[in-house]
Amino acid sequence: MRRMCGFILFWLSIGIAIGMYLGVSVCSVLFIIMCLILGYNLFCN
Repeated sequence: MRRMCGFILFWLSIGIAIGMYLGVSVCSVLFIIMCLILGYNLFCN
């Protein structure tokens, strides 16, 4: 279950990063970084 949640969070953050063409804010960048780190930790550990 942890691996699946990590996989989902990783691709969610990738999708948000692609969607940033609409507008960039500090909150969205921090949310993307948080999702990437959390997704990596859940998937790989």
